Amino acid sequence: MVDTLTVTDAAQLLQTSEVDVIDVRDSHEFAAGHVIGARNVPLDALRADPDVALPRRDVALVFVCAKGVRSLTAAKLADRLGYDRVYSLDGGTNAWAQADLPIVSEQRAAA
Repeated sequence: MVDTLTVTDAAQLLQTSEVDVIDVRDSHEFAAGHVIGARNVPLDALRADPDVALPRRDVALVFVCAKGVRSLTAAKLADRLGYDRVYSLDGGTNAWAQADLPIVSEQRAAA
């Protein structure tokens, strides 16, 4: 079963449990800003090879995107594959940033 998390619930879960935070946006979206500790697995890559994208079954999976649509799609896929603790961040990184929770952006060095 997929549970949808508010940003408050997600922040608490990240502090109290071992969690694999998976940002399913494209790499350029991820580089622009993402939840601390998230790893980037674009939704297309997840669909193409979920066994490689989701190697651990012993931790909770929290899927994140910009608004919560792609993350819900990814979470439903993981649920169908038999993962036990699967979450989607409601409102995505947009809601996370609006709640003034920390966002990491990858700065590009000037050439």
